[in-house]
Formats: sequence, C-alpha cells, structure tokens
Amino acid sequence: MTTTDTITDVDILVTSPGRNFVLLKITTADGVTGWGDATLNGRELAVASYLRDHLAPLLIGRDPARVEDTWQYLYRGAYWRRGPVTMTAIGAVDIALWDIKGKTTGQPVYQLLGGAVRDRILAYTHATGWDLPQLLESIEIRRDRGFRAVRAQSGVPGLELVYGVSRSGTGYEPAGRGAAPVEETWDTDAYLRHIPRVLTRIREHVGPELKLLHDTHHRLTPGEAARLGRALEPADLFWLEDVTPAENQEVLRHIRRHTTVPLAIGEVFNTVWECQTLITEQLIDYIRTCVSHAGGISHLRRIATLADLWQVRLGPHGPSDISPVALGASLHLGLATPNFAIQEYMGYEPLVHEVFRHAWSYADGHLHPGDAPGIGVEIDEELAARHPYEPACLPVARRLDGSMTDW
Repeated sequence: MTTTDTITDVDILVTSPGRNFVLLKITTADGVTGWGDATLNGRELAVASYLRDHLAPLLIGRDPARVEDTWQYLYRGAYWRRGPVTMTAIGAVDIALWDIKGKTTGQPVYQLLGGAVRDRILAYTHATGWDLPQLLESIEIRRDRGFRAVRAQSGVPGLELVYGVSRSGTGYEPAGRGAAPVEETWDTDAYLRHIPRVLTRIREHVGPELKLLHDTHHRLTPGEAARLGRALEPADLFWLEDVTPAENQEVLRHIRRHTTVPLAIGEVFNTVWECQTLITEQLIDYIRTCVSHAGGISHLRRIATLADLWQVRLGPHGPSDISPVALGASLHLGLATPNFAIQEYMGYEPLVHEVFRHAWSYADGHLHPGDAPGIGVEIDEELAARHPYEPACLPVARRLDGSMTDW
C-alpha cells in the first residue's frame, strides 16, 4: 500500500438476520475494504449514530495504515470519552483498519500481531436447563459436539424467568423483540440455596475433566458472593463469572479473602483503566473485556499486556450478541496472545453464517481464526439488507418486593 492511500468511504450497516448487528465498512482509495463490528446489545442504534454522525466524517481522507494513530485520534481527541457507546464505535474502526492492513499485506491479522503462540484456542459454550435432568442433557449434547468447557445455567425453584435459561430447552436469547424490556423477578436467597447443589451434582456427573463455568450476572452483594464462592469450591469451577457489580472494585477484596474459586469479571468494561485495579491487585483470575466493546484489537492488546504482568488471563466475552466479525478479531488476538485462556462461543443460526462468510472455524472444542488475509470475514450486503433492524430490549430485573436489581 502506498502512503498516498486514503479512506474514501465509511458505511454503517444495521442488519437483523435473527438478531441485530451493527457493522462498519471502511473503503480505501485503492479499493480495499475493511469490516468492523459495532454491535452493542440493546443500544445498537446509539453506536450506529455515533459512527455515522461523529466518527465517519473524521475518517475520510485519513491514512488507513495508521491504525494506532487513528485510535489515539478518536480516543484522545474526544473530550467526552470512554463508555460503551464511544468505545464500541472506536473498536469497530480499529477492527476494520486491522482488516485492511491484513488485506493489503496479504497476511492474517494474527501474523501482524507477532504470529501464533498456540495452535488453537479453547472455546466454551452455554448449556442450560430449567431443572437438573434437562441441564445434564444439555451438557451432554455440548460434550458430544466436542466442547471441553461448558457454562452451566439452571432454573431456580419459585422463579418464572431466570437469566441465561430457557424453559423450552432451546437456545437462550436475552434480547426480546419489542420496544419495552421484559421484567424478571429475582430471589437471591432461592438462588443461593439452589445453585451450589446443582453445580456440585453436575461435577459428580461429568467427572474432573470437563471445564465447568457459571455466571451469576452481577446479582450478589460482596458477602453473598463470598458465601457462594465458598459453597462452590467442591464443584471445582473453571471460573465463577460476574458475582457482583464490579464498578466498586474495592468489594472484590472481601470476596478474595473468603474463597479460592477463580473469578472472571469485565465483560461490561470498556477501557484498561476500568480493569486496572482488578488486575494489579490480582482480585480476579480472568478478565472478560470484549474486543469490540473495549476499543478494538489495539486497546484489548494493552489490557492483555497489563494482565500478563499479574498472571491474569483473558477470557473475552463473545456470545451470539457480537457478530462473527468481532469473534474473528478476538480469535486473531487470542492466537497471538500468551495469556489468552479461553473464548466464549455460543455459535450462530444458519442465516448468520450466510450473511457473514468467515474463515474462522470450530472443531473439537477449539476455534481458529483461519489464514485469510485480514480478519477473514466478509459480509453479503445484499442478503444483510433483506433483514432490517428490529427493536429489541434486554430484560430488567426486580426483587420480590418490586425494587430494581442489577441485570
């Protein structure tokens, strides 16, 4: 690529092939296109507007090869910065520019990041069941598909709706269609009585080899989280995720003092500064920041480097509410990052695979980004256009007395 190459077009595509995705397409004067993921579940149009109305005009005429300079320009040049909308928009630009850099050099992005440090990336998927027999059946189905790591979520007696669980046993999708969110009712005491028995029983059933994960989804106080962690130690979890809202990072010290269960936190974090205390004080074992929500490949590399110094490992957020573009970017980073531990992978519906033609692949419990130049994901824009955006909202949660709690 010559130094005279510039960005000539920036397009934002919002599509809903079964669920909503926001995509960014950057085109250069040399005719090279790069794709980024700007999906922020439940706030998709806010990011689309940020890109279209604020960032796209700034990108026209810039040198696409200056990936780091563009990141600094978009982040430091904004007085009102950080936050999920801003960082997801910057992340989309960053991923698209890495995609262009890979295509112009003829290299997969992981080679540009220093090359592979592993042959493949361990993946975990989700298993759900309203009761224990259904959950055990769901886990066995995932094991039959080759998964060596499974996140297990169970129904709770007395509750009608529980995060992460479908009563029908089908795949779980939290975002409901419509303009208003579903309201769930939450009972912490019932959950704390029930879930240690469930996870201990699962461990007895599957044996020691399967990596078992569980997500509490920010529902507990520090004391409740410490109590749960201690109760779950016999279940030998790979990690216990999001035990409490982590904005107040001081509370993790209390949890650490009371349990040795590995803790994973950070999928709602967007910058290295939000992760800093948790990492440098070793209050967590895994940082969960997502490549698209945390400013792209460039910024997640900084988080990974800081985490590596403190023996904290990466396990990025990556369910079906990030597009195959973001998954591809996360896999390129993972293949080249020494302290990358595991990648969340729920899979996608067949229509999504038709819209997103990807070089990344899954086999035998592992993922690989592929060796196509760039990120290795291309969009069928005509097919994507046939599936326009549909309003969808994530649920909210109330306690038994009607007061709001964290979702």
